[in-house]
Amino acid sequence: MPIEAKGLNEECGVFGIWGSTDAAQLTYFGLHALQHRGQEGAGITVNNQGLLQSERGLGLLADVFREPQRLARLVGTAAVGHVRYATAGNHGIENIQPLEFNFSDSQFALAHNGNLTNAQTLRHELEADGAIFHASSDSEILMHLVRRSPASTLVEQVKDALRQVHGGFAYLLLTNDRLFAALDPNGLRPLVVGKLPTGGYVVCSETCALDAVGAEFVRDVHPGELLMIDDRGLTITNYQPADALAICAMEFIYFARPDSDIYGVNVHSARKRMGAQLAKEQPVAADIVVGVPNSSLSAATGYAEASGLPYEMGLIKNQYSSRTFIQPTQALREQGVRMKLSAVRGVVAGKRVVLIDDSIVRGTTCRRIVKLLKDAGALSVHLRIASPPLRYPCFYGIDIQTTKELIAAQKTLPEMCASFGADSLGFLSEQGVISAVGLKTDAPYGGLCMAYFNGDYPTPLYDYQTDYDNEIQVKHNQ
Repeated sequence: MPIEAKGLNEECGVFGIWGSTDAAQLTYFGLHALQHRGQEGAGITVNNQGLLQSERGLGLLADVFREPQRLARLVGTAAVGHVRYATAGNHGIENIQPLEFNFSDSQFALAHNGNLTNAQTLRHELEADGAIFHASSDSEILMHLVRRSPASTLVEQVKDALRQVHGGFAYLLLTNDRLFAALDPNGLRPLVVGKLPTGGYVVCSETCALDAVGAEFVRDVHPGELLMIDDRGLTITNYQPADALAICAMEFIYFARPDSDIYGVNVHSARKRMGAQLAKEQPVAADIVVGVPNSSLSAATGYAEASGLPYEMGLIKNQYSSRTFIQPTQALREQGVRMKLSAVRGVVAGKRVVLIDDSIVRGTTCRRIVKLLKDAGALSVHLRIASPPLRYPCFYGIDIQTTKELIAAQKTLPEMCASFGADSLGFLSEQGVISAVGLKTDAPYGGLCMAYFNGDYPTPLYDYQTDYDNEIQVKHNQ
């Protein structure tokens, strides 16, 4: 769903390549496959015989590179690219990545997906030590730490810097002679490695981007790993021991593309299993199953197959609607949903509908879609959600950092059902998600971060801890 409609957003997508004569063009294709991860801005930096050059801009990737000469100027055999959705920092061009750093002895380009939980503390310490920041996002912090490290080699300086940042992160760092990639110790954000037919390497957020450039999947980047790619090949080390795997559950539920694989699990298949499990846990007497396009369609087909109900295309998404149509008034927002989604009257009229959505954040979208179906003649709409209720904020790279934004944290199940105008409401259990994903690990919660559902965060919250504790205490006292 467009970002205004769902109200839940992943921060970014990253793509890096080393060892290809058309590095910039392949990076463009890779970022296009990752566009769903960030629609606010995009950029590409290339390495041309040791010199770095960048093009960045606000908007979708195709808008940033609408003029062919912008991409044509990016000549080189290595590159990093980034598509951004802001969760930390403002929305200006200065925060669009890759961030460039030009020193007297070297150049760097940094692309970052995720959110640091100790960014405020680190920034205050660095500024007190004389550091000057050009952007307001937390991504710039790593580069300052690298340059201030007393270690004797660049590899050890990068490792030293990575040990000081906390939270969820996937970093790509392009230099004059190599490409680094690093993942946080819990693997909260996805990152994969592939190899091109010509021998070059690709590192990116999802396997769908590997497919887009014809790269063969090599491996997932594992928690706590630092990868280095140069003309000699790929080197894998650890900058610190891995903690228990805690990949963001929302990657499987909503964020990742259905054709991507994460730690060997296909996203579409996992969502289908979630839908099937939802049918077992939350059955209802109905005539048809309808999924909310597009991220809920996999779960809807799984629900239909497990329940024995026919799956019908009761909602159609307008593929050409612009996200700028959503405006800050209730009437215009409702009109915007009708421009993006249409109910198929001939399918839903006179039917008891099971409406499948992947998650509920603020609840405004569900309310409007239920109304769309009932206005089209549905006899009843039974809302089934292929994830548990989102009751807790995320501090690792999703733009929900207070419970006030989450309807499930404010209302009971019957209150939510009444608010949506639905005839019934049911959610998938936590264990249902864990079993459906089925990662082969003995880590807590089956290797998933389930904090958004149960408040059990896999890491300390550092700078966010006090405000979070105060908010939870106020909520408990109400």
